[in-house]
Amino acid sequence: MNTQHLNRVLTATVNELSSPESLRGLMHKHRNGNPLPSGKALEEIIDLTRAILFPGFFGKSTVNEQTIHYHIGVNVERLHRLLSEQVWAGLCYACDKEDETAEERNAQRCMAEEIAMKVIEKLPEIRRTLATDVEAAYNGDPAAKSREEVMACYPVIKALVNYRIAHEVYELGVPLIARMITEMAHSETGIDIHPRARIGEYFTIDHGTGVVIGATCIIGRHVKLYQGVTLGAKSFPLNEEGNPIKGIPRHPIIEDNVIIYANATILGRITIGKGCVVGANVWVTKDMRPNTKKYKIEKTDNIDFEYNDGTGI
Repeated sequence: MNTQHLNRVLTATVNELSSPESLRGLMHKHRNGNPLPSGKALEEIIDLTRAILFPGFFGKSTVNEQTIHYHIGVNVERLHRLLSEQVWAGLCYACDKEDETAEERNAQRCMAEEIAMKVIEKLPEIRRTLATDVEAAYNGDPAAKSREEVMACYPVIKALVNYRIAHEVYELGVPLIARMITEMAHSETGIDIHPRARIGEYFTIDHGTGVVIGATCIIGRHVKLYQGVTLGAKSFPLNEEGNPIKGIPRHPIIEDNVIIYANATILGRITIGKGCVVGANVWVTKDMRPNTKKYKIEKTDNIDFEYNDGTGI
């Protein structure tokens, strides 16, 4: 190819890609002195968090009773530093003020350190909750030989570590970092949990691939999902300008002791009552009364019939 022609093509392409019209709404304008969130740093944060919460199963495998205090101490100190930086980056990213002063920037950094400290203060409670999730996974899977196997191998534990940390970050006002943390678990495990969702103790997902839990879901205690389950929104109400209304509750409420089998789809702000069972490949768009069932029965001629046990649907 002619060199002059190549240069013209490259120059024209660069000019087009750099034009304000091409970049409208697609470019973050970085301000000097303000950090940007780092996926690599967040990966280290999750590695440290997993090693703190499940010593020996994640991080260094040589941890023992004599060295545990040292290992956790080192990891917690580094976690606070890294998390403070990333929370600050998330706060900076969300700030659209052009003329931010040095004092305002310092105050924002202090806020980030405070948020990171609050997350770390929650780690003992997060570990207690995760221990119930491990118990639920172990008791809910006949193939599990031990709780150690669950912690070391089951993708739901990795996804729930990310989610339970991200939920605290989200609640403390840094949604971008929270979303990045749960999306890391989504990529790693195939389990997509929005950090805003509220999930109770003794929660488990068998296999896990393809599970989606929406932002405004509320899930009670002792709930079990199987692969491919969607807890999603049925519709998106629009405002007067025709744009989706953000922030309203639009995902299901799953009460205690519910089992939802593979590839079931539950849509809208409906309530699945205590003790309900939702069968595989079933769609649910209306409330289910407590202790009722909804599933399909295979009949002859390859036709599936839907069966409702007292749901009124």
